[in-house]
Amino acid sequence: MRTGGIAVIGAPLDLGAGRRGVDMGPSAVRVANLNQKLAALGYAVEDLGNVSVDQPESVDQGHRKARYLAEIAAACARLGGLVEKAAAGGKLPLVLGGDHSVAVGTVAGMARFLRRRKARLGLLWIDAHADMNTPRTSPSGNVHGMPLACCVGLGPRELVELFGFAPKVNPTNVALVGIRDVDQLEKPHVRKSGVRAFTMRDVDERGMRAVMEDAIAIVNDGTAGFHVSFDMDAVDPDEAPGVGTPVRGGVSYREAHLAMEIVCDSARMLSMEVVEVNPVIDEFNRTASLAVELVTSAMGKRIL
Repeated sequence: MRTGGIAVIGAPLDLGAGRRGVDMGPSAVRVANLNQKLAALGYAVEDLGNVSVDQPESVDQGHRKARYLAEIAAACARLGGLVEKAAAGGKLPLVLGGDHSVAVGTVAGMARFLRRRKARLGLLWIDAHADMNTPRTSPSGNVHGMPLACCVGLGPRELVELFGFAPKVNPTNVALVGIRDVDQLEKPHVRKSGVRAFTMRDVDERGMRAVMEDAIAIVNDGTAGFHVSFDMDAVDPDEAPGVGTPVRGGVSYREAHLAMEIVCDSARMLSMEVVEVNPVIDEFNRTASLAVELVTSAMGKRIL
């Protein structure tokens, strides 16, 4: 049995997205035998079920530039509390999304856990999108385009100041890998924030190994370890068709696995989440099955 265990937490939130269906992502990933495959690697797996989330049909969407903000903040607070408790109990929190706005809760929980120990969190964000819009710059008002901005101190107060402190992560300890679709008004946020962004051109020119080596160095610089936030739309839609906002030209199947294998080799990952699995538009649960494969690579599965 491996040292420690994994706490699986579902976050079936789709209030932050424009397309419905990612609220079924946690179930799809569980159906793809996540817990059994982690147990086969020698982990003690505790599934804590799902955090409660309001349904969009039951609440008003609120301000059009940050739709369902209050409900998302409440769900993220509940999620953050569970994440912190799991980490304090010596377990690695593994969060299943849901849209990417759930990351505000996961990162807040891990950041508060470390802050109480006078330590810092690094953040590895793997995504097709920068997720650094604010209500002022967002063309859609969908909060799942804002969570990384919130984690580094930009955006609506309800999310930025969750748990009473900001930023949750120092921008210089954030590596953003795989972006290829960034909104025009969002670009200055990425450039000026201090976050280090590695675009798909960087991956193409330098290779995933070199990019990940740099990214791992950034998220480990002066931190106690790092959180991995993996949006499945980082992977090319030929391999991951069932995602909230697919974009052509993404990370290949092997590049994605290599990235997670390098994460595992670092032995510094403290928590992880996989988000934006949408079984409504998936093909035979392919995207959820790939998510499980990538999680197991990050957790130590090897070819030999």
